[in-house]
Amino acid sequence: MPQPKHRKIAVIGYRSVGKSSLTIQFVEGQFVDSYDPTIENTFNKLVTVNCQDFNLQLVDTAGQDEYSIFHQSHSMDIHGYVLVYSVTSLKSFEVVKALHDKLLDMVGKIQVPTVLVGNKKDLHMERVINPEEGKKLADSWGAAFIESSAKENETAVEVFKRIILEMEKADGNVPSEEKKCAVM
Repeated sequence: MPQPKHRKIAVIGYRSVGKSSLTIQFVEGQFVDSYDPTIENTFNKLVTVNCQDFNLQLVDTAGQDEYSIFHQSHSMDIHGYVLVYSVTSLKSFEVVKALHDKLLDMVGKIQVPTVLVGNKKDLHMERVINPEEGKKLADSWGAAFIESSAKENETAVEVFKRIILEMEKADGNVPSEEKKCAVM
């Protein structure tokens, strides 16, 4: 088995969209119901995707808004980005667009490995952003798109598996079809 690849992923979005809940659900397998604003937390997890081990360092960032200065630490040594909005908040959807633009300006590239996540999909009655809008935005960025519910543990693992695949694709490491190993 080859050595684990070290990958650093930043989880970014507006406040209260579920960035920490999604990250903790992936790392620890539990949903944290209480809301305590994050300053910045870092989590580590070893995962296997397509028979390759990845030592992930997840940077769970503080909530941003369209006026936030994009911290340089959120672009240095980062291999991929999980941009999160809440399907119940038009504001968070607008902010994630601005954050993506700031991110591209900061890294000086036209595209970076990104997964756009519409979180809180379990809140059906409060939904204001439909899946098609999220998919359209992600497509315009050349990014992957997933809707998630950290509370119901829907797709938390899939979000981080997908960003690994996006990072690998950006590195020119497209897995061959005969490799069917995808253990998490």
